Amino acid sequence: MVALARKTLLHEWRRYLPAAIAVGFAGLLLFVQAALVLGIFSTAGVLVSTSSADIWVGYPGTPSIELGRPISNIGEMRLRMDPRIAQVESLQWLDADWRGPNAGDRAAVMVAGINTNSDGLMFARVLPTALRERLREPQTVVADPADVGRLGIDVGQYGHIDGHRVRLIGVVRGLRGLGAVTLVASTATARSLGFGEWSADSAPYYLARLKQPAAASAVVEGLNLAGPTGRFEAWTAAEFARRATLYWLFDTGAGLGFFFSAALVFLVGAVITSQTLNAAIAGSLREFAMLRAMGVTRFELSRIVVAEASWLGGMGLLLCVVVSMGAAALAYRFDVPIVLSIPMMLLCALGVMAIAWLSGLAALSSLSRTDPAELLRV
Repeated sequence: MVALARKTLLHEWRRYLPAAIAVGFAGLLLFVQAALVLGIFSTAGVLVSTSSADIWVGYPGTPSIELGRPISNIGEMRLRMDPRIAQVESLQWLDADWRGPNAGDRAAVMVAGINTNSDGLMFARVLPTALRERLREPQTVVADPADVGRLGIDVGQYGHIDGHRVRLIGVVRGLRGLGAVTLVASTATARSLGFGEWSADSAPYYLARLKQPAAASAVVEGLNLAGPTGRFEAWTAAEFARRATLYWLFDTGAGLGFFFSAALVFLVGAVITSQTLNAAIAGSLREFAMLRAMGVTRFELSRIVVAEASWLGGMGLLLCVVVSMGAAALAYRFDVPIVLSIPMMLLCALGVMAIAWLSGLAALSSLSRTDPAELLRV
């Protein structure tokens, strides 16, 4: 039956092509939506994912990095007392207003003050050593190239942060966050801009690099058990980044729109594909009636239709992958935040095949008219 279904599709490819395109288009919408949603919400943890720290320590229960609250340096002391930790540094930032040279060049910015040494932990994965060292020059900042347009200046030009004049000395990909423009400065520059509620003996986060990164979970467990109750909480870097993404995806309600939209795409794709497949089967009723006259049962005809739906799903999935890769390349070209992960792509592929199978099951109603008597009709 599978071989017959394949030969039918090859012989009547013009009739079944619209169904394959419908499946592929529905899969493309699922893929693009998932990649965009994961990409947008993953930027909530960009400060974590771009640093080389193995452990983060912050206020207990902090759901996302931008919601951090100051904790005393007791958290830093606990980190420095652990012999398994090789390096500790703090992260402080300033939420401020940016004003460019033109009246309309205004933006909300988040200025992160970092250690400019070559072994600094913050933004270690994206900020090259040469640019990190250039930040030692007073009143200088670095931004993501995708955010430069919002600042209204080019590299080498000046703007103002809360009235303080600063110069943009470079751009580097990977700094773009969720919401405000992320600007990177040295700790000295950031302090000169004013840190608001942060003081010298407190910070929203303390970061640590381990001598053996594989021991991160054990160190975090020990810190949380030994630390003063309610004073701080420790997380592995992967756990904290995932925590931020899940917070924006589920707890804020922003992700509910994606799930509703994905369900709608799935439903519409299944309906359109089933109608297209129904029309293709209706056009082959005489052939199916011939098979019934030859003794083929309706169950076996149903297997042919389901097999055809599976082949259509495979062709639609192939089409979806080709077009999606092109869409992903275009997104990277224009700095659109997307995330391509194996689990996400597998779920989308399963969704595409589910659309095809449901369409095949819905199209089985057409087989009720596959009676040998059809052959006697002109």
